[in-house]
Parts: sequence; C-alpha cells; structure tokens
Amino acid sequence: MSGTDAGKTEAKSLAGELLLAMPGIGDPRFAHAVIAMCVHTPGGALGIGIGSLVPKLTLHGLLDQLEIDPGVAPDRVIHLGGPVERQRGFVLHSDDWAGEDTLTVPRGLALTTTLDVLRAIAAGEGPSRWLVALGYAGWGAHQLDGEMARHGWFSTAADAGILFDVPAAERWPRAFAAAGVDVRLLASTTGHA
Repeated sequence: MSGTDAGKTEAKSLAGELLLAMPGIGDPRFAHAVIAMCVHTPGGALGIGIGSLVPKLTLHGLLDQLEIDPGVAPDRVIHLGGPVERQRGFVLHSDDWAGEDTLTVPRGLALTTTLDVLRAIAAGEGPSRWLVALGYAGWGAHQLDGEMARHGWFSTAADAGILFDVPAAERWPRAFAAAGVDVRLLASTTGHA
C-alpha cells in the first residue's frame, strides 16, 4: 500500500440493503423510516421509502390520473417513497421483468420509473412482485456515508418477504427483528466514552 492510500477505505455499497432509521435520527421525516436502497456510489445514493403510505391514493386512482386502464392490476396502496420529487413515480419490483430504463438492484430487485411497467402490471404481464411509490430519498456525494458513521441509520439485507408481504406499518420493527435486533432495546442517543 502506498502512502497516499493509507487510511483510505472505500465504503461498501448499500444498494440492495434496507436502511432503517434509528430512534433519535433527528429528522421527523425519517422517524421509523424503511428505505430500500437502489443506488449507492461515491457520487450519491437513492432509495425508495417503503414504510409510509400516501394517504387516500391507491394504484387504481393513480392509473386513472395517468389515463391507464387498470386491467387486471390489484388496487394496492401507494408508498411515500421519500421527500424528494413526490410527484415522480417509482416501481420497486422483482427482477423477473425489465422495461425501458429498468435499473437492476442487488438481491433480485429492480427499479423502473417509466410508465411501461404500470402498463405491464395492468395487462398482467409485469413483474411477479412489485410496489409503487411516489418520491424518493436522495443523498449527495458521500452524504449517506457520513450519516452511516453517525447514529442515524442501521442497514440490513433487503428481504423480499419484508418488501412485498409485510404491511408498510410493520416493516420497521419486522426488518429489525429479521436482523436480530429488538427495537424495544434501541436507545435514541449514542454514548460517549
């Protein structure tokens, strides 16, 4: 190792992980947040919130706004994906379907932001597992790495069962439990030695 490389460590990508907000995160927008991380590079990070819902909006209502016939699509809830660009839609889904501009995410996941995925779901030809979100959580260059070094977030492997089978309100405690953490024992502050 050269002298210029000493002390440098490259942060592990969190794509394909769940970020779970720790108690005391300090930002009420992220209290009990569960974020499915899709992109994490030195240039920035993007994740889709899957722990909160958009009130009074379901898939059929969204499809109606977009003038897409719901066809065979079940009328599911819409997730609040994050505080950034809440008018922009995202479909987090299994990687058994890909369309225009689909981004492959580790752990068998994919992310699509174009209407072709909604049309495919309505036609019964889309991914086998999916959820729809409006908005996203985003971080600038190295911003998330700094937050991970503090008391803000806990990361664990994304689990398809938690993503697609567990109701949004139960994902935060269930994801912690799957990682072996009892949320009743979490403190809202860090200690100082």
